Amino acid sequence: MAESVPIPEPPGYPLIGNLGEFTSNPLSDLNRLADTYGPIFRLRLGAKAPIFVSSNSLINEVCDEKRFKKTLKSVLSQVREGVHDGLFTAFEDEPNWGKAHRILVPAFGPLSIRGMFPEMHDIATQLCMKFARHGPRTPIDASDNFTRLALDTLALCAMDFRFNSYYKEELHPFIEAMGDFLTESGNRNRRPPFAPNFLYRAANEKFYGDIALMKSVADEVVAARKASPSDRKDLLAAMLNGVDPQTGEKLSDENITNQLITFLIAGHETTSGTLSFAMYQLLKNPDAYSKVQKEVDEVVGRGPVLVEHLTKLPYISAVLRETLRLNSPITAFGLEAIDDTFLGGKYLVKKGEVVTALLSRGHVDPVVYGNDADKFIPERMLDDEFARLNKEYPNCWKPFGNGKRACIGRPFAWQESLLAMVVLFQNFNFTMTDPNYALEIKQTLTIKPDHFYINATLRHGMTPTELEHVLAGNGATSSSTHNIKAAANSDTKAGGSGKPMAIFYGSNSGTCEALANRLASDAPSHGFSATTVGPLDQAKQNLPEDRPVVIVTASYEGQPPSNAAHFIKWMEDLNGNEMEKVSYAVFACGHHDWVETFHRIPKLVDSTLEKRGGTRLVPMGSADAATSDMFSDFEAWEDTVLWPGLKEKYKISDEESGGQKGLLVEVSTPRKTSLRQDVEEALVVAEKTLTKSGPAKKHIEIQLPSAMTYKAGDYLAILPLNPKSTVARVFRRFSLAWDSFLKIQSEGPTTLPTNVAISAFDVFSAYVELSQPATKRNILALAEATEDKATIQELERLAGDTYQAEISPKRVSVLDLLEKFPAVALPISSYLAMLPPMRVRQ
Repeated sequence: MAESVPIPEPPGYPLIGNLGEFTSNPLSDLNRLADTYGPIFRLRLGAKAPIFVSSNSLINEVCDEKRFKKTLKSVLSQVREGVHDGLFTAFEDEPNWGKAHRILVPAFGPLSIRGMFPEMHDIATQLCMKFARHGPRTPIDASDNFTRLALDTLALCAMDFRFNSYYKEELHPFIEAMGDFLTESGNRNRRPPFAPNFLYRAANEKFYGDIALMKSVADEVVAARKASPSDRKDLLAAMLNGVDPQTGEKLSDENITNQLITFLIAGHETTSGTLSFAMYQLLKNPDAYSKVQKEVDEVVGRGPVLVEHLTKLPYISAVLRETLRLNSPITAFGLEAIDDTFLGGKYLVKKGEVVTALLSRGHVDPVVYGNDADKFIPERMLDDEFARLNKEYPNCWKPFGNGKRACIGRPFAWQESLLAMVVLFQNFNFTMTDPNYALEIKQTLTIKPDHFYINATLRHGMTPTELEHVLAGNGATSSSTHNIKAAANSDTKAGGSGKPMAIFYGSNSGTCEALANRLASDAPSHGFSATTVGPLDQAKQNLPEDRPVVIVTASYEGQPPSNAAHFIKWMEDLNGNEMEKVSYAVFACGHHDWVETFHRIPKLVDSTLEKRGGTRLVPMGSADAATSDMFSDFEAWEDTVLWPGLKEKYKISDEESGGQKGLLVEVSTPRKTSLRQDVEEALVVAEKTLTKSGPAKKHIEIQLPSAMTYKAGDYLAILPLNPKSTVARVFRRFSLAWDSFLKIQSEGPTTLPTNVAISAFDVFSAYVELSQPATKRNILALAEATEDKATIQELERLAGDTYQAEISPKRVSVLDLLEKFPAVALPISSYLAMLPPMRVRQ
C-alpha cells in the first residue's frame, strides 16, 4: 500500500471545525480555499469532513466510476427531503432509479427533441415580443426573463402545460418556492449537528411549506393531463404510461410527482443560468458578440429560424460551451469512494468518504486551458479544439455531471439554448443597462447573475408589429423597414417640438453623458428636439437616417468606452456605403497625456462614418482635459460651430428657435431631512499621510463590499460629495434654511431627481459639481441677471479675452462669481441648470 500524505486543511475550531470559513457565499469561499490550499483540501464541518479537488488531473480521477460513485452525503441529502427518489436524488440501488432511468431516457432522444422545436419556438417568440414591446429604454432583468423562458419551455415541451410566465407580472410561485427550498437545503446542510432543532422552527416550517407548494404544482400538471388525455409522446406521457422493459412495471403516482418536481427544477434552473451568463459574457466581449451576430445573419438571415439551422452554428455552440466552462450553473458535484483509494498517488481517501469536484476551479485549470484560462475565448471551444482538449485532458469540461448520473436532459437544454440565442441575436441589439456592471452571483444550489439588467433594441429598423410577422414567418417588406429606420431608434426621452435629432454618447466616467444631456437641453432653443439621448451601443446597426446625429465620446487608454464597444466593433466591420444616408457630427473628449491614443475613438468614428458614405455636418469638435475645461470647450463648439451649421443645413429660422428649457424649482422647509445616495459603501480601515509638506499624499486602505473585487490594473472609482463648507456657501448665497427641500421639474433630460421633494443639502452635496469652472456662457448669463452696470461690465470682461487667464486656470466657479458679485439676482433654478452632474473620480 502506498504511503499517504496528509490532505491540506485550514485550521479549525472545536465543535464547528471550519464553518467559520464561510463568510460571504459558498462559491466564493470554496474558490478562495482552493486558491489558498491547492488542488486538494479537506474541511471539517461538524461531524462531516468532505474533501475538495479543483485540478483537472484530480477531477479526472474522481470521475472514474470504478473508483467513485455519486453521493447523497451532501446537500443532496436535504434536497431529497423534497424530491425523494427522483432521478437526481435517488440512490443507485433504489429500484425506482433504474426503472425511471430506463423509462425516461428515450423521451430525450434525438427525434423526440427535434419534434419539440415548434413549441420551443413558441416560447422563444413570447420572450422576443416582450423585449420588443418594452422598447429600448426599459431595463430587462436577464435572469428573471431567462428563468421564465426555461420554465415555460420545459413545461410546454415535456408536459404540454402552460405556465404563461410572460403574461404575469410576478414569477410563478413555483419559482420562489423552488429557490427558497434550494437555498434552505444548503443552509440545512451546513447546520452544526449539535444545534437544537427548535432554533430552526420557522425555517423548517418554510422549508416544508415550499415542498408542499412544489408538490401541488406537480399534481396540477398531472391532473391537467389526466383531464384532457392526448396521444402526445412527451416526458409526462412516458411517466404516466411508460413500462420498464426490465421489470414490466410502471412508475407509481408518488414517484411521478417526485420526477416532475425534479425535472421542473433541474430542467429550467441550469438553462436560465447558462443563457444569462452567455448574455453577460457576450456584452463584455464585443468581438465574440459580433461573431455571434454574424453567424446568425449568415446561417439564418432574416427569415424564420428552422430546426435545421441549429446544427450549422459552430460559433454559438462554442459560446455556450465556453460559458459553461467559466460560469457553469452547477459549480460542483459530489462523489464518494467505493473502496479505499489514493488520489494523485498519495492522498488517501477511505471508502465512503465524500470528494467534491470543484468545477469553478477545475474548469479554469491553466494546465488545460493555458494562462488565459480565466478569459472568455469561445474559439477554444470550437468543435475540433473542443475534441482535442477532451481527448488530451479527459473530464476537463463537466457542466452536465458525470457518467451514468449525468444530466439526461442535455440535448433538450442544448437545442433550447441554441434557439434562444438565434432568435434574440437575429432580431435585437443588446446593451448593458449599467455599462460598468461587475458580475454579481446569486447562489442557491446553482448560480446565476444577480442584478444584471440589459436593454434590447430591435434590429433592421423593425417595429414590434413587424417583428411579430417575422417571427410568424411572414417577414416585413423592405420599404416599410426603410421608412421606420430612424423611428425605431427614437423613444422621445427629451421630446418636444422642433426638428428631430439624435444624440449618442460613449462615456465611462459620466462626462460625455453629461455633455450629451446638456446638448439635448440646449436643442429646443435652436429649433431642434432631441428624440434620442442614449449610449452609442444603442445605435449599433440602427443609426437614424432622417435626422442629424451628434456623437459625443472619449477614448479610454485607446479603447472605446464600455457603452460604445459594440458600436465601434460593428462600425469597424462595415465595408460598403452603409452610412450614405446618415448625417453626423462628432465631439471628442480626451487627455493629451495619453499621447498615442489621444482622441483615437472619436477620430475613428468621425473618419469611418465619412468613409462609409456618411455626411459630416460640421468639423469634429474636441476638448483636452489637460489644458482646458471640457464643458466650456463643448459650449463653445455648440455655439460657434454645431448650431450654426445645423441651422443652415436644415433651414431653421430664428422664429423656430425658442427659449432654452429650464428648471422649475419649488422650495419647502419641512422639519426633517434624510440623505438619499444610491452608491455602494466601502469602509476606510486605515489612513495615514505620507508627506510632510506640500500637497498631501496619503496611504488609504479600503475594505470593499463582499460582492466587489479588485485586482492589479483595475480602476477605483469614487462618487464624491461636495465639502460641507462649499454646500454651506450655496445655502448662504440663496438664503436657504438648513432643512430646505427642493422639488425640481424639467422638460428636458437631467440627472437631477425630478418631481419629488428632496433635501436641498442632498442635491447640492451629492448631485452636482459646485467647483466646476464657470463657462463663458455661465458668466454671460450672470450678467443678464443683474441691472448693475459695473457688474455687467466686469462679467462681460471675464467672459471675453481675459477668460483664459482669470477664470479657467484659477478654476473660478459660478458660486465664486455669485459671491463676488452680490448684485447678480440669479434664481436658484438657473443656478442648478448651470451645474454639471456629479462625476466619479478614478
